[in-house]
Formats: sequence, structure tokens, C-alpha cells
Amino acid sequence: MAHYGLTVEEAGVMRAVDSLRDAAQHWFVVVAEDLLYLSTRALITAFDAYLLRALEVTLNDHIPARVLPVSTMPPGDFEFLVDREYNLVKELLEPGRRQRDEARGRIRSMLAMESIAVDEVEVSERDIDRIEKAVRAGQGINEVFPRLSTVGTRTDGDGVNLVVHFTKKEGAPVRYIGGDDPADAAAVRELDLQKKFYVGATDLAKRLGLTPPKAKALRVHLGIDEDFGCHHVFEFGSTRISRFSDNAFRKMREALDNLDIEQIWQAHRR
Repeated sequence: MAHYGLTVEEAGVMRAVDSLRDAAQHWFVVVAEDLLYLSTRALITAFDAYLLRALEVTLNDHIPARVLPVSTMPPGDFEFLVDREYNLVKELLEPGRRQRDEARGRIRSMLAMESIAVDEVEVSERDIDRIEKAVRAGQGINEVFPRLSTVGTRTDGDGVNLVVHFTKKEGAPVRYIGGDDPADAAAVRELDLQKKFYVGATDLAKRLGLTPPKAKALRVHLGIDEDFGCHHVFEFGSTRISRFSDNAFRKMREALDNLDIEQIWQAHRR
């Protein structure tokens, strides 16, 4: 039992609803009623189970079941609902539809739902841009949202007594996407890139024991700045910030064992 006494699945659904709230508060988000209902009932199920374990009480001991959220639509399977949302986004982005804002609002809610599968999610406009481009290019849902493909649901009961559990699929393929694979660009998330490319040019030079100018000369000599696995430029409005990965440090450190940095520096200055 991790996550402050919550199971992994319980923590996941709480993160997902919290991410949806953040997206709704700060941006424009569109969530299908049945998908929102499924998430809400899963949150109630998780909180009820936690209360029972921690305090040996249930929600029904304090709140009448009739006041808990219900829906006129029958609960659907999470995989089916997400697939339907993705197909709807594709339709909204078709040429001539002029419904791009709604499509991006639905993409934003799907990104928020990734919180079920991973510990940390940050919905960014750059992620939405990448996904929109991939959808327009005809990529499938498993290529664009591989994390959601690992999530399933289990339901019991109906009406006010509905119990919903989000679960990880048994044997579901999990693929870790790197920022250096352009073919998988739609599956890369900005937060993942920030974790991978976290070293500034000055810090990189310090770690190598070089001055910033000599470190830059070595980067140019090795082609580090053109290597997608070593270098990434983050854009924040008109501001561009270069960051480097551990791959850059490793390649440069290994190169120093076999190269004369003074010769490289002199050649770079010419």
C-alpha cells in the first residue's frame, strides 16, 4: 500500500479527477458525460474503500446513496469510451469542420486521464499541439495515447449502487517513449522531456570540468546540439531554452578520454 495508504488504482483515479479539475479551471476542456460519470463513480468507489480501511466506516454511513452522482446514460467500458472520444476528435479535426477548439478540449481531457496510469501528469499546450498534428496525420489511438491503452475498468451493481474500479490490464504492453524518436513524437509528453533534458549548458560544462566556451567547442565537434537524444530546445512563447540529457554528458566525457580539448578549442576559435 503506497500513496499514503491508497492502492495504486485508487491514487490513479484521484489524480485523474484532480487533473480534469485543473484543466477545467485553467483552460477549456470538454469531457463526455459518460466518461466523466465513470471517473466520478470510480473516485467515490476509491474514497469509500479508503474510508473502510482507514476508519472502518463507509460513505453510506454519512451520506444517503440517493445524493451520490447518477447518470441517465449506462456506464460504458473505459477502453470503448476513450476510443470513441478519439474517433470524435478525428472527426472534429476534419477539413472544413471548424471545430478545432472542441477537439483540443477533448484532447486535453484525455491527457488528464493519463493520470490513472502514471504518477505525474502535466497537461501542456505543446502536448496538445503534438497530438493534434498526429491525429490529423492519421495515427491510431495506441500510438498517440499508449498510456491509456493500459487502463481498464471493472463495474459492479447499477444506479446509485454502482461500483467502478479502474485497473491496469494484465500483460498490457508498456512502452517508454524517448524524445529522440521522431516516429513516436505524438506519444512524448512535455513533462517527460523536461525530466530527460534537465541540464543547462553552464551546468554541463561544470560537470565536465570545462569552461563554457570549451564545452561548446566540444559540443560542436561531436554534433551534440544536433543529436535528438542529447539536446532539446524548450520554447516558452518567444523564449527558447536549450537543455541537455545525461546522454550528452556521457558522450562528451567519453570523448575527453581520447581527444585533445586544447586542439579542439583552438580549431573552434579559428
